Amino acid sequence: MVTDIGFPLYITYLLGTWKLLGVIAIIIPGFPRLKEWAYSGLFFLMTGASLSHVFAHDYGDGGFHVILPLFYAALGIASWALRPKSRKL
Repeated sequence: MVTDIGFPLYITYLLGTWKLLGVIAIIIPGFPRLKEWAYSGLFFLMTGASLSHVFAHDYGDGGFHVILPLFYAALGIASWALRPKSRKL
């Protein structure tokens, strides 16, 4: 799917590594500033994925390639907004 929209295959390793590191940063206790950056990074990754599909005119069945990353971005926003007060800066 990545090569269909014009990206080289190696980009999946970079993006996958960043996503994994972001999730680890969000899950581990402490490091509130790092968590803020991880949430914003995941938001940018997901919205960027959605926009990449839009610009490549690759919407998928029923807009799946656009809607799913936006759904994940919305989940990230909800996770950030609803986190406990003890985890806020």
